Amino acid sequence: MIPGPPEEVTPGRVLLAEYEQLKAEQKSRIALRDNLIYAMLAATAAVIAATIPSTSRTALLLLLPPLSVLLGWTYLVNDEKISAIGQYIRGTLSPRLTAMVDQSDDVFGWEAAHRQDRRRVARKRLQLAVDLLAFCFGPAAALTVFWVNGHLTWPLLTVSLAESAGLVALGVQITLYADLDRS
Repeated sequence: MIPGPPEEVTPGRVLLAEYEQLKAEQKSRIALRDNLIYAMLAATAAVIAATIPSTSRTALLLLLPPLSVLLGWTYLVNDEKISAIGQYIRGTLSPRLTAMVDQSDDVFGWEAAHRQDRRRVARKRLQLAVDLLAFCFGPAAALTVFWVNGHLTWPLLTVSLAESAGLVALGVQITLYADLDRS
């Protein structure tokens, strides 16, 4: 097959190509982010299942906080990048393309419109609660059970205290990045 003439490269086509690439990256990051919640649930179930048969196994609960910090941080980074892509499209790409096509309305109106829902803040607060529950409160409960029922030794107690500090740091970061404003 003989290739046709190459398409002319215009600023508008470049911006549309950038938009398509950003949306593809956003879509893959959303899939990864959402799967991290399932991974955290599976990790929690596995650690609890391994711990239940015997009270002498409570030290296994110490596996949950580092898994939580690892998965929670990855979740948070992907969530922040998803939001950053949306902000870039709304704040940079859409105005540039709108100016090029000499249109009064933003060309990517959905990027801003879906953020104007009156229940958005309530949904974001609920999502914050779910994120904290999945990545912080569950592992904190595991630490509490370990402290109450575990065979405390100085090395394990030191590890558990370091893990609790990691969970607090993760919880603070999750809260700071919660994006609760309407804008």
